[in-house]
Amino acid sequence: MADLASIFKAYDVRGVVPDTLDTGVARAVGAAFGRVVGVGAVVVAHDMRPSSPELTAAFAEGVTGQGVDVVDAGLGSTDLLYYASGELGLPGAMFTASHNPAQYNGIKMCRAGAAPMSADTGLDEIRHLAEEGVPEHGGPAGKVTRRDLLQGYADYLRGLVDLSGIRPLKVAVDAGNGMGGHTVPAVLGEGLPLEVVPLYFELDGTFPNHPANPLDPDNLVDLQEKVRESGADLGLAFDGDADRCFVVDERGEPVPPSAVTALVAAQELEREPGATVIHNLITSQAVPEIVAEKGGTPVRTRVGHSFIKATMAETGAIFGGEHSAHYYFRDFWRADTGMLAAMHVLRVLGADTRTLSEITREYTRYAASGEVNSEVDDAAGRMAAVREAYEGREGITVDDLDGLSVTLPDGSWFNLRASNTEPLLRLNVEAPDDTGVATLRDRVLAIVRA
Repeated sequence: MADLASIFKAYDVRGVVPDTLDTGVARAVGAAFGRVVGVGAVVVAHDMRPSSPELTAAFAEGVTGQGVDVVDAGLGSTDLLYYASGELGLPGAMFTASHNPAQYNGIKMCRAGAAPMSADTGLDEIRHLAEEGVPEHGGPAGKVTRRDLLQGYADYLRGLVDLSGIRPLKVAVDAGNGMGGHTVPAVLGEGLPLEVVPLYFELDGTFPNHPANPLDPDNLVDLQEKVRESGADLGLAFDGDADRCFVVDERGEPVPPSAVTALVAAQELEREPGATVIHNLITSQAVPEIVAEKGGTPVRTRVGHSFIKATMAETGAIFGGEHSAHYYFRDFWRADTGMLAAMHVLRVLGADTRTLSEITREYTRYAASGEVNSEVDDAAGRMAAVREAYEGREGITVDDLDGLSVTLPDGSWFNLRASNTEPLLRLNVEAPDDTGVATLRDRVLAIVRA
């Protein structure tokens, strides 16, 4: 059996595990999960990767061996699993490696109501039990029941965002051979004034066309070409497990996730004036500005779903967004769903005579570098050197909410964070214009790479 310590270290950081995951690990983790959650049933789903059905079955065997029933939703996106966990009130497990290459697979686990599971809320205990061996149950085994939840998921989302009355739109969608090919037809199909132009809807976990990682601009090229060629009003790109969605406007130009966050926040604040909206510290400064202008309360948080969800629970926030195109909704059990964010974009566009580029212009106020990675031998030392160069200077603020964040007098800012899994420092810069971004980026990189 694979090394559980290394597997759980990877899970803690990325939500997926490396290619060493096997049925023995899945069975052991399933038994531990069934013991730790302490309820009568759990729900499981899996993506289209070749190894996913076998791993899911092994996990279910471990769960039922502890006397716990399993509701098997079969093929699904990660946000479909969250829907199942929320709607059924059950802990859940999703077998997927998200946007990672075909040889990877992993388990995303949550407690009932799609509540996040972290090291402090079950993962460490699951790892310990899986490593040491889960005690025998001694009673009757649980049962596995197959249940198709796709239509329920689609109906639930349609109930949150009504698209029936919008003007007709042509929408190019790149599923990347991932789970979007399964969920998009159900959610955006029959009965809506949408003409979907499909791209790579065939479920294929070997990803024959391009990696299912739209965060990499290279993987958006086919969608951009399809939007221009077909005259689509916009394009949508989903990652492998279809919990994230990236948007392309009618020109084939990517819409920054921060602009999508601001747009969706504005819609949610129309529905609930004065509500709280969460954004992570790498999201554009335009987001908290627009939230405040719309009468809402912006709250800044660390990067990562567990921090976002915890802060949403603490504040009662209606919505939260991250720079990585994860979008969280209070009405979706505070879980992330790219599909629901896409539906908000469609509703805004469909209720307006303007193009998407014209609409999103008001939500895009600054220039940004995107993530710039630097391989370093001494991450702590390089971080300290950057801090020394800026801390204490007039008009400059420094904080340590997540890595090192520095804001300059002109409003430019950067965040420098160490990777948890690689010898890398990750730099994000924002400034009023491209020249400001390049200048600040190069200054920081000169110190990081010295």
